[in-house]
Amino acid sequence: MRRLLGALVALVSATVMVSTPAAASAAPNCAVGKLNVPGTEVLSITAGEKPGGTVEYPPGLPIPPVTNVPRYCAVTVTLTHPGVGDKVTVKVWLPVSGWTGRFQGVGGGGYSMTGWDASLAEAVKLGYAAATTDGGVGSDMSSPAAWALDEHGNVNTELLTNFASRSLHDMAVAGKAVTAQYYGSPAKYSYWNGCSQGGRQGVMNAQRYPDDYDGINAMAPAINWNRFAVGGLWARVVQNEERNQLTDCELNAFETAAIDACDKIDNVADRVIDDPRKCHYNPYDLVGTKIVCEGQEVTISRADAEVIRKIWEGARGWYGFNRGTDLSVVGGPTGFDLSAHWVRYFIEQNPQYDVTKMSYADYYKAFIEARVRYDKLIGTEDANLSAFRRSGGKMITWHGTDDAVIQYQGTVEYRERVGRRMGDVNDFYRVFLAPGVDHCAGGVGAVPIDPLGAVVDWVEKGKAPQTLPARTMDGSATRNLCLYPLVSKYVGGDPNSANSFTCRRG
Repeated sequence: MRRLLGALVALVSATVMVSTPAAASAAPNCAVGKLNVPGTEVLSITAGEKPGGTVEYPPGLPIPPVTNVPRYCAVTVTLTHPGVGDKVTVKVWLPVSGWTGRFQGVGGGGYSMTGWDASLAEAVKLGYAAATTDGGVGSDMSSPAAWALDEHGNVNTELLTNFASRSLHDMAVAGKAVTAQYYGSPAKYSYWNGCSQGGRQGVMNAQRYPDDYDGINAMAPAINWNRFAVGGLWARVVQNEERNQLTDCELNAFETAAIDACDKIDNVADRVIDDPRKCHYNPYDLVGTKIVCEGQEVTISRADAEVIRKIWEGARGWYGFNRGTDLSVVGGPTGFDLSAHWVRYFIEQNPQYDVTKMSYADYYKAFIEARVRYDKLIGTEDANLSAFRRSGGKMITWHGTDDAVIQYQGTVEYRERVGRRMGDVNDFYRVFLAPGVDHCAGGVGAVPIDPLGAVVDWVEKGKAPQTLPARTMDGSATRNLCLYPLVSKYVGGDPNSANSFTCRRG
């Protein structure tokens, strides 16, 4: 969890101003009239002007507050889908002055559809009218316990439908309508911005609602949902079946050894494995090595190496974990929480189900059942983006290759499937890989500085990005992330400068 929180800090701190068109005229009073959101009944609308200033992230998150937020009009729309009995909240924040004519949909994370208020504040600072929705499932990122099952213990498919897709379109419709009422004219451009669950939401928008957004920034997207969600338990299942629970210290020893062995394949010693496909470190090479864990000397055994081999290899039907990736998030005693809850609530429909006792057979049963029951609902794997292309939409995805939460190979596989179906897709859909970067941000690799800005430039200026400028979180190095399938190659000079690299085929 500390690693994930660190990534969130990094992601927030990486926000950069993008160029903006001239601001619109002064906004009217903060008031919104009747709204029409097809397929829903609007229950209430509240609006009130806020002074701006400082907006905090939720307590417990080590993320600095958003400061110097301008005055904004805060609108809350509550709606329901007739016959469903849900109650969905849509929040819309609109800068009182300095509106750029842009609308931004803000994505969520984990089991929450909604972005934090501070995320809305970041958008308002950039001159966007911004919206987010809770989809009627609340804002708990860590667990779906409050909404996954109905009173009879069955999966609440209506709320899962909201979470998967339906509420995304409702938010876009309501948010744009509020924006048009408040400013007296519709937004000229609309953008989606999200990572992880928010990245999946972005791709789902392109698949199901191709006219909702002109541009989509879908970072480390949680597509292939049912495969990666169950796949996140693989490291836990291997250790259970092999009766050998490795400590974080032992997991880190294998991670460090793999980086030591493969770091210089690209001729640059920066603790980054630029192309994980070329790292073939054998975990058995560490057998007999003595390490110190919490003051105790431990000797790496063949059984330890076998556990790591199987984790790296992966289960049938999904990808293993890259050598050099931090396994502590998924390899701990209780496994990865998102995956554990997916199996508990949506597969077993039993909140008490103990994932720490899952066998290989249990794993494959859950893996297959998840695909059969939920792929069409939340898989977000549809490779047909023809309607989004016809609408003139543009989508950028970037994904860290050291992501242990959502393996980057799933994003690459999706990009390949879209290409096989639609031919050369670089005219509207571009993918960039970030070597050495963790989930959404963090790690020792270079993180994109302003991917949303690249989407804006592509949509509004026709400047399709050939690379994404990036820098390490400590600011010591810059890189230009390459357009997939190109990879970065060192050509000489200062290894901390992006100018010392070029993009070539691997």
